[in-house]
Amino acid sequence: MSNPTDCRYTREHEWVRKDGDTYVVGITHYAQDSLGDVVFVELPEVGAAISRGASFGVVESVKAASDLYAPVSGEIVEVNERLRDEPDLVNHHPYEAGWMLRVKVSADSSLDDLMDADAYAAFLETVH
Repeated sequence: MSNPTDCRYTREHEWVRKDGDTYVVGITHYAQDSLGDVVFVELPEVGAAISRGASFGVVESVKAASDLYAPVSGEIVEVNERLRDEPDLVNHHPYEAGWMLRVKVSADSSLDDLMDADAYAAFLETVH
């Protein structure tokens, strides 16, 4: 699966995409594939503040539990409630139905220092 070109990526395998006046956050195809079958996603509450680079939740699979790291700072305006009952959406649709958070950034956050799709693909070549 190729990485969507409208997203930016972190070294921790999260993605972020600007959508109107908010940013949508999730984990990459590589991350979900490495984790295996996702069985639980712990996300913060709407209204909580997140800080770029800090952990904002946990994703658990049959293999492991992994922290989730925020690619932007701001206030959570929506969490993907479907993940409570359907955590496997992260496996099947990591860039669409498996999104995790919608964030209103605290300042007009620049995504320029995050990787674009080509840079992330090159980065993945170094972690295999």
